[in-house]
Amino acid sequence: MITIDYTDRRPLYEQIADKLAKLMLSGVFPPNEKLPSVRSLATELSVNPNTISRAYSELEREGYIYSVVGRGSFVSGTDAIIDGEKAKLTEQIQEEIKKAVSLGILREELEKILDEEYKEG
Repeated sequence: MITIDYTDRRPLYEQIADKLAKLMLSGVFPPNEKLPSVRSLATELSVNPNTISRAYSELEREGYIYSVVGRGSFVSGTDAIIDGEKAKLTEQIQEEIKKAVSLGILREELEKILDEEYKEG
C-alpha cells in the first residue's frame, strides 16, 4: 500500500504523508475511516513511530485527517481534503507566476498557456 523511496530527497514523513493523502483522494481511505495506528504503520513500514506521528500531524494540519483522543486518527470529509489540495495548488501556482513575471513573461502569454492547458486538462 505505502512504499518508501530511499532515493527520494524528501524526508520520510513527507513521503508517507503524501502517499496517505493520495490514498485518501483516490477513495482507498473513505471519509471517517480509521487510519492504522502509529505503531502498526511504523511496524509495517519499518520506520520509527515518531516518523508516522509526524506524518499524521502534517496531515491533520493540512485538514486531511482529524484525531479523537484515545480512539486514533480518522479521514476527514472529502471537501476538507479537496480544499487542502486547492490551497496547496494555489500556492504553487502563485509561486510559478512570480517566477514568470520576474522572467518577463507577459500576462497575455500566461493566459494563453493557461487556456491551452485548461482545454487539454
